[in-house]
Amino acid sequence: MAGKLYICGTPIGNLEDITVRALRILKEADLIAAEDTRNTIKLLNSYEIKTPLTSYHKFNEEEKGKRLVEKLKEGANIALVSDAGMPGISDPGEVLINMCIDESIEVSVVPGPTAVVSALVLSGISSRSFVFEGFLPANKHMRKEVLNRLKAETRTTVFYEAPHHLTDTLSELYETVGNRKAAAVREITKKHEEAVRLNLKELWEHFKENPPKGEFVIVIEGKEKEEEYENVLTVREQFELFLEQGYDRKTAMKLCAKERGVSKKAVYAELLKDKED
Repeated sequence: MAGKLYICGTPIGNLEDITVRALRILKEADLIAAEDTRNTIKLLNSYEIKTPLTSYHKFNEEEKGKRLVEKLKEGANIALVSDAGMPGISDPGEVLINMCIDESIEVSVVPGPTAVVSALVLSGISSRSFVFEGFLPANKHMRKEVLNRLKAETRTTVFYEAPHHLTDTLSELYETVGNRKAAAVREITKKHEEAVRLNLKELWEHFKENPPKGEFVIVIEGKEKEEEYENVLTVREQFELFLEQGYDRKTAMKLCAKERGVSKKAVYAELLKDKED
């Protein structure tokens, strides 16, 4: 019988942030595939785990991935870990996971910390709906495409960024989307954990004066939904458009409210005011 690949979440800073199940899997696995064995050995040593380690990273993901798949086919159980957090999120684990799926090898997740969600809740910015962009592309054309897309993004957006690129990225974001509410979160769960909560311009100015240190997660507020209709359709125009599409008045009013992110009462008041004018 084939073995199983376990996707194991590991601490993103504080070594105490690991589940009891993850520790058991790491102990019981036949092999641990680690993004950087030098980092992972510190975690294993702290919990006296003696399972053999092998390196699996973006520079050997295809070749090493095939060898790991063969071991799994032979019956070995392998625990996949990244440097920090959940494998498969902005790291090469995604390649191995898909190789296993293609070969019908069982894959199981052992949840753990992730910087994306941790930074989002620390930021204080709405977490009701959000999008994760990972690292912005280095390619100028692709980078510009992503940034331009953010102009109309109403969801909270989360990025990863290295300290030596932080001020340039904040400047680009400010120039592209305007002075939105934002947060720069660093050293999550570590001794010097910090969340700087300002608007984009102030955030950029702050880090020009205070050179950034540590890996960062940037969280940016989405565009207000009401802005989408500015100089496009009035409430009356949108209401009548729904009527033309065959909806009854009650449904048209409900759809107006949903599209604008406001209450039906607010739409009704606006229509009433428009009629009186």
